[in-house]
Amino acid sequence: MHARFLCNSSADYSENRNETESSHQDSSSLSLVAVSSSPSSSSSALNSRYTEVVMNYLWVPLLISLTNCLNSVKAAHQTIQLPGDDEISGVVRSGGSCIAPDSSLYYRPVIGILTHPGDGASGRLNNDKNASYIAASYVKFIESAGARVIPLIYSEPEEILYEKLNLVNGVLFTGGWAKTGLYYEVVEGIFKRVLKRNDAGDHFPLLAICLGFELLSMVISKDTDILEKFSAQDHASTLQFVKPTNIEGTVFQRFPPELLQKLTTDCLAMQNHQYGVSPERFHENSALCSFFRVVTTCTDEDDQEYVSTVQARDYPITGVQWHPEKNAFEWGYSTIPHSEDAIQVTQHVANYFISEARKSLNRPPTRKVLDNLIYNYNPTYCGKAGRGFDEVYIFSRL
Repeated sequence: MHARFLCNSSADYSENRNETESSHQDSSSLSLVAVSSSPSSSSSALNSRYTEVVMNYLWVPLLISLTNCLNSVKAAHQTIQLPGDDEISGVVRSGGSCIAPDSSLYYRPVIGILTHPGDGASGRLNNDKNASYIAASYVKFIESAGARVIPLIYSEPEEILYEKLNLVNGVLFTGGWAKTGLYYEVVEGIFKRVLKRNDAGDHFPLLAICLGFELLSMVISKDTDILEKFSAQDHASTLQFVKPTNIEGTVFQRFPPELLQKLTTDCLAMQNHQYGVSPERFHENSALCSFFRVVTTCTDEDDQEYVSTVQARDYPITGVQWHPEKNAFEWGYSTIPHSEDAIQVTQHVANYFISEARKSLNRPPTRKVLDNLIYNYNPTYCGKAGRGFDEVYIFSRL
């Protein structure tokens, strides 16, 4: 019985080999049958043949397994060369030490965000007529790029407001509706101080979003009627780059090429405004077009073109008519784009702005910064209404 099992196994094995090997196996099988049928056959012969058959099955996978083990050991002792390795960059380091960061940059930047009149919810959250707010999305936008926020409360006494301005490394003007009175005056005053600090040698950036850009257009042009009506509320759009395209020194300078392309074909820029500046009116105003260069334009729902991104020619000042902060941090409108590409747009804009703030020479006292950070206030959740902002910081005397 045992001999018959071996004979059949040998024949099965021979069928998977080439014809030459098959003939050899057949003769071996016959011999084995003859031996096994004889009462005098030696058990050692059977054991020898059994071992030979088993080894024929196992030696190849055993060899492969052994080779893989040897390769793994070899790989564990190899050195992987990466860009920036000492041998490539020429930097000499010892042990596990790291290359020192750029000493000319400030790695604890603070951004001042100017508050806007109201509570961000048409009085539903706070009835203080002197209240002002900052949508939490702007705060998260700044924090996502590695900076902290100090609120610049527009209605505070001037000396307090400008004392806080001395604690920051850049300023952000938010969206909103206020274009007259005290708010306009405060925006103009801060803008002039931003220019003064840059002229004095401090790299001090300003990012103006939506209303912020509209107000800068009014201040720089010295024309409070420069804005025009557009149908660009609650919808996403593409961005069209002005030809010849030059993104060096702009908010788009570190965007990957494929994302820049998608900005022109996919609706990745959230729009929510009723006013703007057409390219024609922009270039008709000598003060405005000499201060800013147009980087992108958009078209509204009536196919009317407006300026959507500008970069100051001689200052680190950027204006955008669209809302880069909303893609990642606002959910009140179903039209806000939340795709992976849209989130990348938010992150790249934030990274650019904070990278500019790190160039600031201002090194504010730590205790004064801590006393004035946004962390001293609590945000109010208002997203259940299903529209507007999800969270706001409200600054009130009540």
